[in-house]
Amino acid sequence: MTNSNIDDQGRPEPPISSDEVATLLGFLEFLRATLEWKCRSLNATELQKKIASSSMTLGGLLKHMAYVENHWFSDWLLGREKLSPWREVDWSQDRDWDWNSAADDSPTKLFELWHGACALSRSNVASALATGDLGQPAIRKWPNGESPSLRWILVHMIEEYARHNGHADLLREAIDGQVGE
Repeated sequence: MTNSNIDDQGRPEPPISSDEVATLLGFLEFLRATLEWKCRSLNATELQKKIASSSMTLGGLLKHMAYVENHWFSDWLLGREKLSPWREVDWSQDRDWDWNSAADDSPTKLFELWHGACALSRSNVASALATGDLGQPAIRKWPNGESPSLRWILVHMIEEYARHNGHADLLREAIDGQVGE
């Protein structure tokens, strides 16, 4: 996505007057860039810092969001099999593997995993939009036989990033005092 309006944190501003696709994708890119900003320039120890009684870390957030990107834009939207490392995980042994295993990963590995997942998601969405609109159903279905639309998946991902970026705000402030939206 090309956008000449970049804010002070390096985030692309969502379009203020555009069609539905550009608006949804603009907000998703803004929220992805917000997570990147909150995790930027931290070392492994800082990415694994916990606050209060929560087990959540910024490294865990990066790995979880990489999983969620793959889950919705590859597994669900296009019906593809899980990618590595997700397909090798025994989720019955650790339902929070994405969160917990991040402690074993370097910052470089975490960012590569997340950046790769975001790039694949962008490609998958572009491919889907080349052959259909936002109302097209995902290939995978819920047990009741219904499939979420691409629109639903995009809005869900915006919600997912918005919620977790709130967590990232608190975690980053506890690490080095950095604050901001």
